[in-house]
Amino acid sequence: MNDTLQELLAQEEELQFDEFTNDEALRLGLAIVAIAKEEIGKGIAVHIENGEHPLFTHYMAGTSKDNIYWVNAKKNVVNRFGHSSLYVGEKHKAEGTTFHEATGLSSEEYQGEGGSFPIIVRGQGIVGTVTVSGLTGEEDHRAAVDGIRKLLGK
Repeated sequence: MNDTLQELLAQEEELQFDEFTNDEALRLGLAIVAIAKEEIGKGIAVHIENGEHPLFTHYMAGTSKDNIYWVNAKKNVVNRFGHSSLYVGEKHKAEGTTFHEATGLSSEEYQGEGGSFPIIVRGQGIVGTVTVSGLTGEEDHRAAVDGIRKLLGK
C-alpha cells in the first residue's frame, strides 16, 4: 500500500466522532463554508447527510447544477465502499486501473474522485457522509477533512 493510501486510511481512523447529531452537522457545514470563504476563496457546494436524510446543504455563489451531480456521485462511492471517495479512486489507480474499469459502476451514479468523506462514530461505524464539490478532487477532500478537524479541535 502506498503512502497516499495509508495517509487516507489514517485520516479515517483519526477523524471520528464520539457522536454525530444534527447540530454537529450544522457546525461542520458552517466550518467548511468558512474555510472556503476565508482560506480557499472560491465557492463550493457542501452536503452532509446521515443514512436517512440530508442534514446540511449549502451551494455557495459560483456553484452550479453540475455540483449536484458531483455531490451525489461521490457520496454514493462512500456509501457503497465505506471509505472516502478519494481513497477509493486512488486505490484503483495504485492497482493500475481506473475506478470505472475496476468496478463497472455507472459514471452517472458513481465517481471515484475526492470530496466525500465518511462520518464515523466510534464504536458505531459510518453514520453518514460529508461531501464537498467545486474544486479539484484533492482540494474538495482537503476542505472536508479540514472542516472535520476544525470541528473536532484537531
